[in-house]
Amino acid sequence: MTAHFREIKAAALAVLILVGLCVNTSRAHAADTDTLIIAGGCFWCVEADFEKVSGVVEAVAGFAGGSVSNPTYKEVTQGGTGHYEAVRITYDPSRVSRRQLLHLFFRSVDPTDSGGQFCDRGNSYRTAVFVENNAQKKIAETSRDAAMQALGQRIVTPILSAGPFWPADAYHQDYYKSGDIVLTRFGPRTKAKAYSLYRDACGRDDRVKELWGNEAPFAGQS
Repeated sequence: MTAHFREIKAAALAVLILVGLCVNTSRAHAADTDTLIIAGGCFWCVEADFEKVSGVVEAVAGFAGGSVSNPTYKEVTQGGTGHYEAVRITYDPSRVSRRQLLHLFFRSVDPTDSGGQFCDRGNSYRTAVFVENNAQKKIAETSRDAAMQALGQRIVTPILSAGPFWPADAYHQDYYKSGDIVLTRFGPRTKAKAYSLYRDACGRDDRVKELWGNEAPFAGQS
């Protein structure tokens, strides 16, 4: 075996080791995260709120709870598919728990409203928590009961069995922080500015503060 061949073989072995480490790291990262799917009205707002939470890896805007495969935004908002605007939250359970996330969720919405959220009306804008098993259902029920006791009002947010989650198209992802220009009734604005104007006009933070007071975790942070 020549010295040149030995050098090539050593380099190839090093590459294989590096690839193996990357794969293992990726698998370990995946194994160390969990997901929570919630519906809280406009998914731009829910995504924006929960990406601020320490321990949340990402939040993806999409649709859950319906009967149509891979629905479009137009189909969902027009009604008939049964979907909610929802957000899939991927989080690190060693840094934030499902119970803590649900505590924040109930205090970031109006869980007494069965017809939508804030200025957004219709079935697709209702609140919901989606669960995959009995353990998750129990945590969600306990969180809902605690929120109801703290609020002193009936909470109508259902706890539903999780079916497929369908991510919305790229236009709706990270809307709250995008620099892309869109045309609004105020003229051309970045998506980030359009989002801020929408959230303020919709009265989301005002209503949440009215309900929850100092317990509202995200109001005024948009």
